[in-house]
Amino acid sequence: MEGAVSTILRAIDDPTREGLVDTPRRYVKFLREFTNPAPFEFTAFDGEGTDEMIVQTSISFYSLCEHHMAPFFGTGHIAYIPNGKIVGLSKLARCLDHYAGRLQNQERITTQVAERLMSELNPKGVAVVLQAEHLCMAMRGVCKRNTVTKTSKMLGVFKDDHKARAEFLGLITK
Repeated sequence: MEGAVSTILRAIDDPTREGLVDTPRRYVKFLREFTNPAPFEFTAFDGEGTDEMIVQTSISFYSLCEHHMAPFFGTGHIAYIPNGKIVGLSKLARCLDHYAGRLQNQERITTQVAERLMSELNPKGVAVVLQAEHLCMAMRGVCKRNTVTKTSKMLGVFKDDHKARAEFLGLITK
């Protein structure tokens, strides 16, 4: 992998200059670390009758665009309505990081997070909204900085009940 990075560097700059000498090693280390997120187990607990929406907002995340290998980053908002079980709060952020930490597209991350929560917790519903800035769009092509892309995935009551959806959307826009 380092040889491949060196080849790319030779095409655009002098890989022997001081600032670039160790770049292939550092870049390979970054890719290996970033695209291999630590596995995690959902820690679920008895919900003790909790039957109202649990919402976590402004969860930061980073990913790499699968089309250009350029970073994209933003925040996620995740909600679920328990059906007997609640999850350890850190697991919502870990779930987002787990799916973001690879070559991805934003739409897929949104769906994967929602579907994983549904399968792990069997809640009454799950809602996921991600908003991100894509450097592949800001630094190349159309060159539009500060453009935010929002994606959502609603499952269960969040898809079927407009009141639940509206409550969630109201909570994340405040």
